[in-house]
Order: sequence, then C-alpha cells, then structure tokens
Amino acid sequence: MSGASIDTYTWLLARSDACPACGAGLALSLASWDRAQGLALGRPGHSERALGQIERALRADPGNAELQRNSEAIRSGSVSRHSHNEERGTSMAGNTFGQVFRLTTWGESHGPAVGCVVDGCPAGLALGEADIQRELDRRRVGQSKVSSARQEPDRVEILSGVFEGRTTGTPIAMMVRNTDAKSSHYDTIKDLYRPGHADYTWDAKYGFRDWRGGGRSSARETIGRVAGGAVAKLLLARYGVSIVAWTAQLGDLKAQVFDEAEIERNIMRCPDAAVAAQMIERVDQARRALDSLGGVVEVRARGVPPGLGEPVFDKLQADIGKAMFSIPAIKGVEMGEGFGVAYLRGSQNNDPFIRRDDGGIGTASNHHGGILGGISTGEEISVRLAAKPPASIAQQQQTVDRAGNPSAIEIHGRHDPTVLPRLVPIAEAMLALVLADHLLRQRLARAEL
Repeated sequence: MSGASIDTYTWLLARSDACPACGAGLALSLASWDRAQGLALGRPGHSERALGQIERALRADPGNAELQRNSEAIRSGSVSRHSHNEERGTSMAGNTFGQVFRLTTWGESHGPAVGCVVDGCPAGLALGEADIQRELDRRRVGQSKVSSARQEPDRVEILSGVFEGRTTGTPIAMMVRNTDAKSSHYDTIKDLYRPGHADYTWDAKYGFRDWRGGGRSSARETIGRVAGGAVAKLLLARYGVSIVAWTAQLGDLKAQVFDEAEIERNIMRCPDAAVAAQMIERVDQARRALDSLGGVVEVRARGVPPGLGEPVFDKLQADIGKAMFSIPAIKGVEMGEGFGVAYLRGSQNNDPFIRRDDGGIGTASNHHGGILGGISTGEEISVRLAAKPPASIAQQQQTVDRAGNPSAIEIHGRHDPTVLPRLVPIAEAMLALVLADHLLRQRLARAEL
C-alpha cells in the first residue's frame, strides 16, 4: 500500500479522536475507507474501532438518534453522507463555501443561535465586532415596515480568530443569538407542507425536519453569510475592490435613475427616490392583501483586478452563479447582458479592447459584465438576481399533510412581504466571498505573485 494511503489512515484515526463534534461521521468515513482499501493494511479493526467508539457513546447517551443511525450504518456497511474533505474545504452536507477563503454557516431559525466560521483569512487584517455589526444591521429583521416584524438585535460575538483587533490567521468563529423566536406560531401547521417552502423536500431528503420557522432552510441562516461577507469585504478593500447592491425592480416597478447615495436613504434600498416611494406603497398594498412581492436586486463589484477565476469548471461566473443561487428565494441570475445576449449580434455584443488612460487594458463597453472565459477582465462585474415573492402569506391555500391528506393552510406570524431590501446586503456578501476566495487562489497561480 502507498505511503499516501497510510497517511490517510493515520489522519482519519487522529481526526476521529480529535474532533468530538463530528467524530461519529468521521468514524463512518473510516469504515467506508476501510472497505475501499480492501483491508490492505492488514488491520481489520478499523471499522470495529469506530463502532466501539460509537457504542460507548451510546451507553452514555442511549437516546441519541444520530449515534444509533451511525451504528446501524457501520453494521450494514452503508456509506455515510458525512465526511471531511480537507483538499477542497467542503463537506458533503454542503454547509461550507469556498476553497481558500472558506465560510461554514451553522444554526437554525428557532435554535439558540446562528453563526459561521471563516477559515483561510490571512493574519493581520484589522477586524472588530463593529465591522461585522454594520453589515448585520443592514440585514436585520424588524428594521422597517417592509420587513418582518420579528425583533432580533442580531448582536454578533466574535469567539475566535481575532486578537488585539487583528485576525490571527486561524478560524474566525462568530455567533448571533436568537432572542425573539416564537415557535408556537408553527404548532398548528407543523405537519402541513407550506406551499413554496422546503418542508416537503426536506422530508423527502432526510425523513425528518425542524418545523420551527423552517429550521436550517430559513433565511435566518444568511446571518452567517453576511458576517463572513463582512470579513471578505475588508480583505477586498485592501486590494481596492468595492461592492454595492440595490433594489432594481419590485414587480413591474423599475428604478429609472441611479443615485448611489440614495440607496441607504430609503427602506427599499432603491437608487431612485421617486420609484422607491412607489415601491413602498406597493409593498404596503400587498401586505394588506395578505400577499407578497418579488423583484430584482443588482450587485456590482468595482476595482476587481484582471485574472481572477479558473478557466474550466471553476469559472468566476460559475462560482458567482452558485453563490447567488444558494441564497434563499433566488430563482434567476444574470451577469453582464445576461439573457439580453439572445437578442444581439456578435458585432453588437463584442466589447472592443482599448488602452486606458492609466496605461492598462480595458474595454470600450461592458456587455460581458467583467468576465471573459471565466476570468475577470478588470471591468466592473455586474450581477442581477431575481427573487421570488416570499412564500409565507396569510391567505388560505391548499396543501397536504405528511400523509398526503388534503388540507387548507394559513400561515400567520411575522414574515417579510418582500425580501428585496434585506437581500441587498446578502447579495453583496456572497459576491465578496467569491471574489475573496478567487483573489487568494490567484496568489497561488503564478510564481511571481
């Protein structure tokens, strides 16, 4: 057997002891690896050791369903969904984003807290809770009449990775406590599938779900994204990169004027003051009608250096698309001209290259949206996100329960009539996370960097 395989064996054994938070999953990885290697090391006790660890834990906590499932999985020889992947910094459960600059989010809407861990941030970056809080306040519920009435202060606590106001290069753990969850609002509908929500699909996947406010599928998970994005923004700023987003459209109302200073002056975060006033009235009408509205948020990144992105599967627009589609409620993503290119000829869509006043290379127009061949050109990166109307509405709707029996449902409680104003900081955060990751990856691409 190769030395690499022996190293893998040693690493897995060490990690199963060193990581109690997910030791059961790692033990299952041991068992799967054991089978894959055909017991080539001549040590048939790998799986038995993992099983022994789990069963000792079960004796101390006999009601732990997760440990019971893991025990059964090892006995049956099935492969666990839970595994660590150090090379890519991701897990099969899909809670981690990025390769070098990595974000893992955790927590549920009605659990004790939500938060994130940022790994891969270089040491020496000036960072304090106020830097994170500024972004979280823009995402916070209860901030205006066009958002949910849930009142959460969303005060961030930095638990690790920062010392004397600077990052240490180690994982940055951040937490926000949930203080105003009202799970009783869901008691009468916990066995009904809410139209437009992930209730049915989560049951189909896991056979079990946290019905309190949607659990992990709630938009409250995005607190971790915004916190991580705040760190990414600070890193990008050191390289001259800035990001701004705004509400471009609500229903059929579109911003006709772009005044960047106006974005944070109105509760819709629309750059057109006159249209923003119309949007606010339209949202109020929808709320009174027990309904909700969708729309479009646009986000742009300026000062992005040319050369970011990988040429094949990790194209910059591919990672941006994944980032944006991972946001709850997003149903469409466009970059540059987007679907508008279907109406153009090549002579219209091509952007002529020019020499800029500063001596650099640029383009005379920007139909390409700042990315060609999956790699940034140095022009402004533009992305548009189509958000669906929030699914939680108080109108009576038809659905079924978990057994498939027809039922009527009314969803009461505190919900956003539109996601757009709070989507703005989330979109900025996700674009920042992608660019920070690719910026650090680019430093590994060429010897002189």
